[in-house]
Order: sequence, then structure tokens, then C-alpha cells
Amino acid sequence: MSITTRAAVVESGGAPFTLSDVVLDDPAPHEAVVRLVAAGLCHTDLGVASGGLPFPLPGVLGHEGAGVVESVGSAVTGVAPGDHVVLSFTSCGDCRNCHGGHPAYCATWLPLNLIGGRRADGTSTISRDGEPLGGHFFGQSSFAERALVDERSLVKVDPGVPLASIAPLGCGVQTGVGAVWNVLKPATGSTIVVLGAGAVGLSAVMAAALTPATTIIAVDRVAERLQLAKELGATHTVDASGTPLGEAVAEITGGQGADGIVETTGNTAVLRQGVDALAARGTLVVVGAPPFGSEVALDVNGLLGGKRVVGLTLGDSETQSFIPALVELVKEGRLPLDRLIGTYPFADIGQAVRDMTAGRTIKPVLLF
Repeated sequence: MSITTRAAVVESGGAPFTLSDVVLDDPAPHEAVVRLVAAGLCHTDLGVASGGLPFPLPGVLGHEGAGVVESVGSAVTGVAPGDHVVLSFTSCGDCRNCHGGHPAYCATWLPLNLIGGRRADGTSTISRDGEPLGGHFFGQSSFAERALVDERSLVKVDPGVPLASIAPLGCGVQTGVGAVWNVLKPATGSTIVVLGAGAVGLSAVMAAALTPATTIIAVDRVAERLQLAKELGATHTVDASGTPLGEAVAEITGGQGADGIVETTGNTAVLRQGVDALAARGTLVVVGAPPFGSEVALDVNGLLGGKRVVGLTLGDSETQSFIPALVELVKEGRLPLDRLIGTYPFADIGQAVRDMTAGRTIKPVLLF
């Protein structure tokens, strides 16, 4: 039986989010209806809403949902009504990367999550006035009071942890943490540099503080964010508007350079500076996404010292094991996400967008 719910709809590229009644399709066998309690707002949502990606609009975005399962399709086995869940990306479950524990590199990741707006079979999950809307965003479209969620987007979590405190785990936080834990894997005494102190970058700082890395350098232009980075585990901070990055890192490391760098800004000039600041055999993880088609020139001879540049999607995380572990760290106070979060009533999504764009709030979380 279809369900009418309230959602934030983007009518066209560049248009604001507006609240509207929409209708969810009947759940397919591998889908569940989730009552949203909270949903994080991410720069990816804003990029799609601006028209920067070919997602079908009008549509419903949102991909950091957290809520309570209300009903499940006939083939769903991992969750049951009443379970608390964090919603993350979906994947096919059948390709080589899914079978290998790397669902973020699913062969059908782009259409299933970012640009398709439909189920894999082409059917729509959301409609309004009888007309289909773009939906199934990251398998969830969670900017709504209720969402029709793909089974592979559902992660069952500890009901003792407030859902508003863990909604960002579905995308931004697991991306920053995964960059450090799943890719850089810092060795004892290593140096980690995080370029950009937004939600993803500060998540990377917190993750690095839980590793054997002894030097953690946060780089940004905003003094308040650099101060927060120090409070979250950075041992050093660099004001990007002052000393050039390479000089600053060389001074801190005694000329050695960085063993690992997480680039979150999406600025190709910053990426180039990061590669130049690597130590021999160092690795830079590309997290920030510039516009499609962006290119960066690198000094080829500078790479011959064993430097690596690695692209990353969603922390290269296997969500069913990774997200519950992060929830436990939040519960224990070892991953203090509350320092990043500002909460807004769902109806104030426009204000949340403005505050995020202006840098007043690091990670807005909408409450339903």
C-alpha cells in the first residue's frame, strides 16, 4: 500500500528545497519503509540540487538518513520493524567489488546512487500528483518524513544511541574516517595531513587521533575550524592563507614530508600542493570532488620516490561492519561527532543550507 509523506523537493537545478506531499511506491521485496528521525545535509546534496550532476529533477535528495524501520518487503532479512537504522549508499551485491568487500566501487554505483533517480529496473520510488520524481538517491532519498529504502542501504544500529548523533555516519563521516583507516593505515610515528577542516576533514582528524600516527596536521583558512581540529586531535594546524603548504609541512616534519594526506577541498591547486608535500612512499587520498572533467598537472619525476595518489569513494567502507563500529565509538565518546553537528527542524532545511554554505555550521542535521 502506497504511503503519502512530506518531503523536501528540488524542482530544478538551482531551485531551493521546498516541502511538498509525495507518494512512496509500494515496497519491493528488497526494500523497507523507514520513518526518518534525522538526516544529515551534505555538500553532495547541494551539488546535485544546483544542477551540477545529471540527477533527474524534480526530485528528492538526502543520503545521510537515520530512523526506525516501519515495514519491510517480503525478501528483507537483515532488519525488522522497530529496528533503528543508519542509511548509507546502496550497491548491487553481485559484482566483483561487492563480493570482494568493496561495495563503494560497485560496478553500478553511479546509476544506483548518484545520477539514476530510479531503481535498477527503471521504476520510480516516489511520485507527486501521479508523476514520477527523481528518487532512490543513494538508495534512500531521506529528505522526507518517510523513505522507501533499498535493503543494502540499511544498517542496523544500537537503539541506545540517539539517531541525531549518528546520522552523518552514512556518508561524510565514514568517508573521512575510511580515508585514514582503510587507505592510509598509519604506521607508528607517521605524519598525517588533512587538507580542509570541514565535516569530512575533521572526521579524518578524529580517525587519525585513534591511530599510531604521532603528527596530525590540519590545514584550513578558518581559525575557528583549526582550533576545533586541535581539540579533536590535531597536533599541529596550518593557516592555508599564510605559509605555503609545502614549507609548513617541511618545517613540522624536519624536511621529511607527510606520510599520508587526505585532500577534502576539491581544489585541484591544493591537491597539487599536497602531492608535492608527500614524503617518499607517501600517499595522498583524493576525497574532495571538483567539477566533472577537472584535471591536475603533476611533476612526474616527483612521483618516482614511490608517491601514490589514490581516489576514494565513501571511505571504501563495507557499511554493515564499518558503521556499527563507528556507532560504538560515538557511544563511548571516542568519536565526538557532536562537536560538528548543528540541528535544525526539517521545515528549516533552507536555513540549514544557508548556514552550511556560509560555513556557520559544519554538519547540519535535520530533525523530523
